[in-house]
Amino acid sequence: MDSQRNIIIITFILISFFLLNNWQKLNNYINISNNIEDKNNFKQINLSNNKNIMVKTDKFLLFINPNGGNISKAQLINYSEKLNSKKLFTLLNNNVDYTYQVNSGIFQINKKTFEKYFTHPIFFTDKNFFQLKKNKNILKVPLFFLKNNILYVKIFIFKRNNFSINIEHQFFNKSNKAIEVGIFGEIKQSISIPQKYLDTKNNSLSIKAFRGIAYSTENYKYKKHTFNDILVNKNINMISSQGWIAILQQYFVSAWILPKNKKNIIYTKKIDNNTVGINFKSSTNIILPKHKKILSSTLWIGPKIQEQMAKIAPFLDFTVDYGILWFLSKPLFKLLNLLYNLIGNWGIAIIIITLIVRIMMYPLSRTQYITIAKMRILQPKIQKIKKQYSYDKNRLNQEIIKLYKKEKLNPLGGCLPFIIQMPIFLSLYYMLINSVELRHAPFIFWIKDLSSQDPYYVLPIIMSLTMYFIQKTSKNTYDDPVQKNIMNVMPIFFSLFFLWFPAGLVLYYIISNILTIIQQKIIYSKYK
Repeated sequence: MDSQRNIIIITFILISFFLLNNWQKLNNYINISNNIEDKNNFKQINLSNNKNIMVKTDKFLLFINPNGGNISKAQLINYSEKLNSKKLFTLLNNNVDYTYQVNSGIFQINKKTFEKYFTHPIFFTDKNFFQLKKNKNILKVPLFFLKNNILYVKIFIFKRNNFSINIEHQFFNKSNKAIEVGIFGEIKQSISIPQKYLDTKNNSLSIKAFRGIAYSTENYKYKKHTFNDILVNKNINMISSQGWIAILQQYFVSAWILPKNKKNIIYTKKIDNNTVGINFKSSTNIILPKHKKILSSTLWIGPKIQEQMAKIAPFLDFTVDYGILWFLSKPLFKLLNLLYNLIGNWGIAIIIITLIVRIMMYPLSRTQYITIAKMRILQPKIQKIKKQYSYDKNRLNQEIIKLYKKEKLNPLGGCLPFIIQMPIFLSLYYMLINSVELRHAPFIFWIKDLSSQDPYYVLPIIMSLTMYFIQKTSKNTYDDPVQKNIMNVMPIFFSLFFLWFPAGLVLYYIISNILTIIQQKIIYSKYK
């Protein structure tokens, strides 16, 4: 009987211990709030309040300032500062000469006493270093602040293989008064960036990627403004129950995803002559005495990976700003990405996509080269007409047009394919300078970064040679000496212009020119 009773007691103790242990894990923050009146209990977590809190995950190395509970510095684990550099790329920072920050917190309308303490709280944590363990997929970093019988817990939630961060604002109101609170998010950045913070070389001849603010609301899928718009007080102020706000730069973006089903105010502001910001404020929530409330928002800080961003928020992938030709750049990138997944080399993928584009455009190209070939054949007849009617320009033009009609030749037919190719060329350019997947992507030998210029200018020289060969085979179509001189100078002009273009784009143009030469040889041989 005693043995049975002992077994029952032991079993009861084990079950009680198991339930208590798991209950404490699940209700850690609630237990803190239940003992909120006992300040000695709160002092137990006051182990660190002066040093920055370091957080390391598979994607981030972050530093959180306990004074305000915001990220003071953010580095990206998988991205280096420069090509072949061991230094991590720093996205967020706050230095004397440059500021790029994301902030969040709480506010209460017309409650000065509340805002005095809670707008810029000094948080406490139980340790200064948090790390995502290899066998875990989620890391929570809780920060605690207690004042006037109100416990405010701000929790950063990191997920493995994800550049989004969920931020929970938990309130435990142990006071005798109801409080009304909302949350805000801010992104601010210096307008002028010192050269050392630039991701790519600053070349005045190359087209720049867009840098500025952007947002998405119920009424706009994607809207952007330059920093200069804000400087001259062209600010925005609107309400939306969904969407996001962001600051864009080449390859990287910081964005707050707005709390859903709330009337969020979105607005921009000029902080000083060199700093601007975009902010949101949510609608407020009433928290009754002895009640708790959780408000949350999501932050994205990292590279512009379209597939991942599209899952975080609708149209967030639009921050990969391909400009007015986005409808061409997006499918081209999807095709390029598909080819890369099959081949494993971005340079070869660019070569293949060039072949695909040229095959699709072959009917137009064929028309162009046939027109040029026929124009070459007609040159003797045109020269004869010019000599015969040199005294009468109107008659001269009439006779040349009559000749074109007789030969069923449209001289503008040679221009149409070139005009059609220009949007494709520009869409490829914007794709290459805005797609982070091509950043520091190697090709072969000396080409270590397809998104940057050729360091030894080999590709631009090869491109100029291919252009010279094309012009040489087409020179007989130009009887005007001025036109001939212009066409002779074009290869030199383009080679100088392309010195600063991304190596991937120059590679596209080289392959395209080689295909042009082959097509010209085949077609011109039939029209001699």
